Amino acid sequence: MIYFDNAATSWPKPPSVAAAIREQMAGAGGNPGRSGHRLSIAAARVVEETREAVARLFHIDNPSRVAFTTNATHALNVALYGLIRPGDRVVTTSVEHNSVMRPLRHLETTGVCVEVVPCDANGSIDVGRLEDRLASGARLLVATHASNVAGTILPIGEMAAVARRHGARIVVDAAQTAGTMPIHVAALGIDVLAFTGHKGLFGPTGTGGLYVREGLELPPLVRGGTGSDSAHEVQPDFMPDALESGTLNVAGIAGLGAGVRFLIDVGVEAVQAHERALTTRCVEGLRAMEGIAVYGPADPVARCGIVSFSVAGASPSEVGLLLDESFGILARTGLHCAPAAHRTLGTFPTGTVRFGFGWFNTAAEVDAAIDAVRQIASWARTPSNARLRNAQWTA
Repeated sequence: MIYFDNAATSWPKPPSVAAAIREQMAGAGGNPGRSGHRLSIAAARVVEETREAVARLFHIDNPSRVAFTTNATHALNVALYGLIRPGDRVVTTSVEHNSVMRPLRHLETTGVCVEVVPCDANGSIDVGRLEDRLASGARLLVATHASNVAGTILPIGEMAAVARRHGARIVVDAAQTAGTMPIHVAALGIDVLAFTGHKGLFGPTGTGGLYVREGLELPPLVRGGTGSDSAHEVQPDFMPDALESGTLNVAGIAGLGAGVRFLIDVGVEAVQAHERALTTRCVEGLRAMEGIAVYGPADPVARCGIVSFSVAGASPSEVGLLLDESFGILARTGLHCAPAAHRTLGTFPTGTVRFGFGWFNTAAEVDAAIDAVRQIASWARTPSNARLRNAQWTA
């Protein structure tokens, strides 16, 4: 089996991730911050050590500015509903995931003005065009760090500088880049960073978080018990407690911490170089074939480890099914929860086939996938009534 769906969830995980989850369940199973006994203290230590590891990864000086959530979608909702009020103007891009667009479209119904800056057919943005939209006054800029469809990396540092120049804050969706490329929140000028744990950070599903820069107070989306300031019925106003109501997913956070520490040991730069090499190999191989359309920038430096493509004469779902059942290659097909991005690329409503590469993938697997797509493309070129009898797979 070849797993090319790392853009949805990374797999396999480092062995240390499962080991950390088992260890937490066996030896640190208390409720963090809720009691003074040894198991509660041990659970709290797991949470804080993971918070410190995440802070180290993103070059965050104060780990308490990191709050844990269940995923990037949760984190983005906390940020957007906390920062935006009726009458505000928000600017975003045309390659956003529905984790951004659905909250924004809902907020539109409450009186928020949402402006979408079009990206080009490769998913790239014109920063000058973005500045024109911000110059007339906006409270917030919301942008993905890299498109989950085309893999296009947006120039977040430039975009943050433009936002700051015009008095707007920036919220960055790092679902595809956390762990797969270096992120220095202060150097990039990021106000709020939303990340998920189960992709490039090698953690389990149900984990994620939110970085909020010093000096920016974010009203909570959920209020309740935090284990702190329990004498008062008003939500604490200090981080991370303000954004962490209810018992945390300690076992998941233990796994996330192990994943982040594995990543720090390996080096994010090494991961980025490895995925870039695989992406380059894949793009070059696919673009050399007849009947294959590859989406996103040609320059591998301009994209993360994602390759989206289509096969002439076959739907993405057909291609995905053949890749799985005939070649043992697992990919994602369709619209990838990002219809705006597909409209930008010109692939709506059918979508694409998406390969998402990870640290544990190899060049040999990419070559096998290229050969599989070549056979599928040949099959797709045959008349429909002859396809079944002519489908002679060599995998």
